[in-house]
Amino acid sequence: MSSSSIIHPPTSINSFAFKIATVNCTGSASANSLLMQSIFRMGIPVSGKNIFPSNIQGLPTWYDIRVSKDGYTARPPEIDLVVALNTGTYEKDIAAVRPGGYLLYDSSWPLDERLLRDDITILGIPFGKMCVEAFVRDRDRTLLRNIAYAGALAALLEIEMDVIHDALSEKFSKKKALLDANFTAVRLGYDYARAHFDCPLPIRLERMNENADYILMDGNTAAALGAVYAGATVGAWYPITPATSLMEAFAMFCEQYRVDPKTKEKKFCIIQAEDELAAAGIVIGANWAGARSFTSTAGPGISLMQEFIGLAYYTETPAVFFDVQRTGPSTGMPTRTQQGDLMSIAYASHGDTKHIMLFPANPEECFYDAVKAFDLAERFQTPVFVLSDLDIGMNDWMVKRLKWDDNFRPDRGKVLSLEEIGKLKKFSRYIDVDGDGIAARTIPGVGDKGAYFTRGSGHDKFGNYTEDSAAYQEVMDRLVRKLANAATAVPAPELNSQKGANIGIVGFGGCHAAIREAVDVLRAQGVAVDYMRIRGFPFSQPVTDFLKAHETVFVVEQNRDAQLRSLLAIETGVPRDHMTPVLDYNGLPLTAGVVVSAITNHLAGATA
Repeated sequence: MSSSSIIHPPTSINSFAFKIATVNCTGSASANSLLMQSIFRMGIPVSGKNIFPSNIQGLPTWYDIRVSKDGYTARPPEIDLVVALNTGTYEKDIAAVRPGGYLLYDSSWPLDERLLRDDITILGIPFGKMCVEAFVRDRDRTLLRNIAYAGALAALLEIEMDVIHDALSEKFSKKKALLDANFTAVRLGYDYARAHFDCPLPIRLERMNENADYILMDGNTAAALGAVYAGATVGAWYPITPATSLMEAFAMFCEQYRVDPKTKEKKFCIIQAEDELAAAGIVIGANWAGARSFTSTAGPGISLMQEFIGLAYYTETPAVFFDVQRTGPSTGMPTRTQQGDLMSIAYASHGDTKHIMLFPANPEECFYDAVKAFDLAERFQTPVFVLSDLDIGMNDWMVKRLKWDDNFRPDRGKVLSLEEIGKLKKFSRYIDVDGDGIAARTIPGVGDKGAYFTRGSGHDKFGNYTEDSAAYQEVMDRLVRKLANAATAVPAPELNSQKGANIGIVGFGGCHAAIREAVDVLRAQGVAVDYMRIRGFPFSQPVTDFLKAHETVFVVEQNRDAQLRSLLAIETGVPRDHMTPVLDYNGLPLTAGVVVSAITNHLAGATA
């Protein structure tokens, strides 16, 4: 279809988004990564969202790449160009293109005329046919079709070919045959696009210098690296999407950094347990013995771990849990993102429990929060949960280069040394001597006087078994004081204020990128808003103050039941009706448009 009759929006440089629609397990991940890396190396802010199926092979997969000179990283509000290579999703993919946008498809097979749109430009390149003619092996013909579309996009969007060549050379430097085949495929797509279309398109790239202090990283890798830097030596887990890659990354880092270079002795222990219950038990046992230990899991795993979580809470044993959230309930959609575990973790296990939670918003914070989690777990002798999600955990984000202070020393909390134990007349495990709710603990094997029974059953402050009501309640009341004091130890809320604003927006975790963009849009429209990002639980006083200080409060979260709003009401005493929920729970990463529309529609209705 000719583009001469189509009205295109003005030329957009370094500010657009494109979607690649393929079939799972056909090699598109490598091509998409190549495109992301190449744009990033051109110094242009970029982010990618992988929407993939939970089945192993044959189902649709999409990859959104957003180029934003302003540094926005939320899922794009609209799609300027779609690369459609999956005939099974053509209708949906063509509908996703914004008016005036572009469709690039494999013209080796005809496009159904019923799907044609007269408000977009359709570009056909016979990727399949070209690869059949250029390559002999069927596998190459399938996989390299993706590299060919990367080459076509390089011409259409003006991605520098030298950058693409450098990236391919790094990846296949030891595999010359593969390198040559990839070079050929890239050139096939590039040359065809240049010969048949006006290149570049009005949406195009132009080299910037915005990425000097940034890296591309996913949250699971960042969290695993944080665990290594925090001093973790034991990991126990059971495979589950989307958390599996966290423990795999931890194992990789341990092989690099926790093996004695002379003796080759491994200074770590990673155990794939028979299930999530066993993994939680191993983690608790290792922490009780003095090791820094953790598990990585998702919602279903947290559900199975509940009894052990209660054991760690009541025996006051440190433990770190990384919950990479996905949709629920039950199996849900394992490869989609959500924030549905908030309430189940805040009070996890039966009886009266409350737990420390950290809410990273991106991979950078996954790294730093991992370190913080281990310190908090040992300082407060309790389970600590880092709540990430699939979008943060498995997608590549552009984040600031990680920094580390070599003077860091782990906060082991109140752990008695052999000398300190020797000075005691008698050690009592649960006596709080300074009123902060935290009793001193000992590490097994450090002094005979430091021995004690670890009881999940009723116990008094001396660690003795009891069913005495007053003695039991004394311990439970001390646990309340301990967790209350944790409110000032978790990361403080992040405030973004505007003078004269009486509208407040509250969010946490993976919603941050979309809310930050939405705040800019709202302010540009003349709507004065303040934004508070909650970074930890229990909530500190500034959280309550923010809620009370604003006439209208919107709570943005990715779940159906407004779990953050409920938790805020329970813990701060601010009425639920004072907070208006903005909910998005379809399993896809949040967009700024959802936030802006919900708030503007609500405000319009309130003033009508």
